[in-house]
Amino acid sequence: MCALAAEPDARARINDWRVVRLICVQGPQSRLEIGRRLGLSQPTVTKAVASLLRARLLEEFEENSGPAGVGRPPRKLRLATASAQILGVMIAPSLCWVVASGLDGTLVEDRMRKLKTPDRYGDLIDGIVGVARELMERNPVPTLGIGLCVPGLLDPRTHQLALSANVHCLDGQRPAEDVGERLGIAAVTLPAKHALSLAESHFGAMPDRDDFLMLDFSTGVSMSAVTNGQLIRGKSGFAGEVGHMTVHPDGPPCGCGNRGCLETFVSDPAIAAKVGARLGLPLDIDRVVALYNADPSALDREVADIVKYLPIALATLINALNPASLYLHGRLFDLGDDLIPRVLEETRRRALGPSFSECEIRRTRGDKRQGALAAIRQHLIDSLAATPQENPIY
Repeated sequence: MCALAAEPDARARINDWRVVRLICVQGPQSRLEIGRRLGLSQPTVTKAVASLLRARLLEEFEENSGPAGVGRPPRKLRLATASAQILGVMIAPSLCWVVASGLDGTLVEDRMRKLKTPDRYGDLIDGIVGVARELMERNPVPTLGIGLCVPGLLDPRTHQLALSANVHCLDGQRPAEDVGERLGIAAVTLPAKHALSLAESHFGAMPDRDDFLMLDFSTGVSMSAVTNGQLIRGKSGFAGEVGHMTVHPDGPPCGCGNRGCLETFVSDPAIAAKVGARLGLPLDIDRVVALYNADPSALDREVADIVKYLPIALATLINALNPASLYLHGRLFDLGDDLIPRVLEETRRRALGPSFSECEIRRTRGDKRQGALAAIRQHLIDSLAATPQENPIY
């Protein structure tokens, strides 16, 4: 009897999930449009919408699309943008961002805060919680949850950071659990390597969301792979750490404990550190790009390393995974208009011809802060009902 009683409730939750996911993918919808697109009766749509409005995942608005004075504007449903908010945290080696947004993921300057990344884990959590509380108090609408984008190996079974090669205070910690408990809201952790893929898939305009690789060079070097609409996570959730591919056995030491890893030659921090050491100046990637613009020849050595080592990784991934698209993200690609063409020519030389010819390679300018927002948004939506995919990415 209990099972029979639970079945209608389960169906209702699945309908809630289908409605809100439709709006995520297709944008604002009227009740009639929802029913038509999902094949649901209007009473079922009405019930699902009422449930989602109570949960603050959706809100109603009037669409002013018709001529003035011609009937009442149609009322539509959209993801909550004014009646609720979510928080996102991006943790990086030197700087952390805490942002607030509606469920549409829009970033607004006065709802973003940054703080220096502390060396101690306790100080890091205190700083994030303090800024998050300030953003929550500043906007008196319900805060539905917080997503944390973290660098390193995250075990999805325990939500624990097994290793963070560039922010070691996170090693062995569960930041989402600690932040969520302090704030009293839902919290999830997202590996930084998946942040750009999730941000683009939720808030961007990728033409092929079902099959692509995303390579990020902004902190270390990490890869996110999506095939048939699913993230490839690996047995322990550690898949994608291509930055720790050895490209020079006797190369410089890496934060992971190995030597000659790809990210010691090809990443924003590595390039900034090498140029800074050579010039005796503390530099970040922004200052390195400015230095290049003033005198391109000053970075001949670093650009040569990019052209030498990056194609090894790109060709290996293209040969192994045969992606439809490969997206590159990082400020290092601002080091000259000819850098990407040079890298692609060398990649073409190293990769298998048929696989290379079918792979579109281009630069993308995503935002990991939006990835953190996408992670909590997806968690809130997927918690409505069991999803049909194990590792979905919209």
